[in-house]
Amino acid sequence: MDMSIDFKAFFPHHDLLIELGRVEMAMEHLELRADDERRSLRPRLESRMHRLRSELDHLLV
Repeated sequence: MDMSIDFKAFFPHHDLLIELGRVEMAMEHLELRADDERRSLRPRLESRMHRLRSELDHLLV
């Protein structure tokens, strides 16, 4: 009986979860930034988060 597991299928899901966590942490730390930085960074981070969540939804695990 072959007990080997192909982890390659799990890598994209894992990588997306890690990147999503990084974006969430960046959003949590926005309050430490200057107002002009917050205004420019928030839309970019929200857009990135939306793309990551969308890709996770379409990824087969």
